[in-house]
Parts: sequence; structure tokens; C-alpha cells
Amino acid sequence: MPVEFTERLERIVPAAALSDVLASFDAPRPVGFRVNTLKAEVAQIRAELQARGFLLQKLSWYEAAFQVPPEQRRSLCASEACEQARIYIQDPSSMLAPLVLAPKPGETVLDLAAAPGGKTLQMAAMMGNQGRISAVEPVRPRFFRLRNNLQRHGAGMVKTYRLDGRAVGAKTPGRFDRVLLDAPCSSEARFTRLDPTSWRYWSLRKIGEAARKQRGLLESAFRALKPDGVLVYCTCAFAPEENEMAVNALLRKHPEELAVEPLQLPIANVQPGM
Repeated sequence: MPVEFTERLERIVPAAALSDVLASFDAPRPVGFRVNTLKAEVAQIRAELQARGFLLQKLSWYEAAFQVPPEQRRSLCASEACEQARIYIQDPSSMLAPLVLAPKPGETVLDLAAAPGGKTLQMAAMMGNQGRISAVEPVRPRFFRLRNNLQRHGAGMVKTYRLDGRAVGAKTPGRFDRVLLDAPCSSEARFTRLDPTSWRYWSLRKIGEAARKQRGLLESAFRALKPDGVLVYCTCAFAPEENEMAVNALLRKHPEELAVEPLQLPIANVQPGM
């Protein structure tokens, strides 16, 4: 991987965790999936897949979530449960943000960078299709993929909008109980030495471009939030420019209106913010 990237990791990741983080780029990853409770029961799917020979590992921190070994990915994607939209292939780490946001039935929720829709679908299931989720995606192919995923999986309470998320706050000020911003980023956590193309476009310039877009999206997310609302911001990057520094910029701009809440995650490999 790029030398500059690994050198940055040595400064970003605590020394005690660095070897595990570096090793993660070499290993094939288990395949996570979530039972789509809008269409199926967890126990039913578990029994069905086990009967078909899938080696299920239950995720202890989320009732609807499982993993299978990497070599079973193709079979899982071809299974009836997947083809019938009764399960959704989703990395376990991406399931954390909706759990932290904790949307409730009947609330209004904004998903400000929603495609391909995994987190949107998860929130719709958490809300039992009661309330309203507005899902925003500006890129045309990604928007239609998002809309198709929502329709296939039965998320009828979601309305989709194809527009730049940075404009949403001005259009809908103070409207939403909760806002999720899973921001476009440099995707550093998705790098794998098994696929050199995974870091093909990485550079410090890419980080800077992502950070500028993220700050605009964060400002929009803040404007769209109701008083006493909750905003969750997440990326799949290690870069502080895209994480702590982006959040800090918003806090400095609105010091009297925003407060950071303690983050409770049900996993062990967590490090505090820098």
C-alpha cells in the first residue's frame, strides 16, 4: 500500500492496536448480513440458511445480524433469502451508525448520503416502516441503485431525493428529529492488499477534497436538524481531516448550539477520538 498511507497510520492508530490494523488489510473478511425484518423473521432466516449449509456466526450486539466465512459469499448472494430481499449483505461496521442514531417509529429522519441504501434500510426496519426517512443521493447511477434497493426490500416509508446534500439544510431547516451523515470519504478502511485497485485513487489531495465536501455536508446536516435533535456523522476513513477535524470545525462554528454526546459502541476494538 502507499508508504505515505502506512506512515500516517503509525501516527493515527495507537501503538498497541497498530499491528492488528495493519494485519486486517491482508485478511479475507467475513461476509456480514442483516435479516430484513420488514420481510422476514430472524429465527426463520437462521434456520433456513443453516439447513442449506451456511456457517452462521451470530453478532452478539445486534439481533438481526450474522456473518458467514468469506468463501460462502457467492453462495449467500445467490441464495433465495438474498434474491427475495429477505436479507441484505452489509458489513457489520456499517450497522453501527444506525444503532447509535437509534431512530424511533414515527420520527422524521434524514439520510444525507444514502446510496446504496444499507443504512437507510436498516433504519426503516428499526422504525418498523413507521414515520418518514428522507434519503438523499446526488449521483445518478447511485441514486437509482438506492431507489431500487429500497423498493425491493419493502422500505415504503422512505422518500428519495436526487440532489446535492449540501443544499438540503437550506431547503429543510429544522425539520428532522435525527440526521445520519455517512459522508463520502477516502474509503481508507476498505483498502485490502488482496486488491491493489482499492487504493488506486488515494492521495493527500483526495483526503483534502473529501474533507471540504464533508464540512459542507455537516453544515447542511446541522441546519436540517430540529432543536434537541441527534446528528450522527461517520466515515470509513482513518484520516483525522475527515473525522475529528471535520466535527471540530462544525463545533467551533456553532459552539452554543451543539454538544458532543458520549459514544457507546457494543464492540471491543474502539479508540477514543484524537
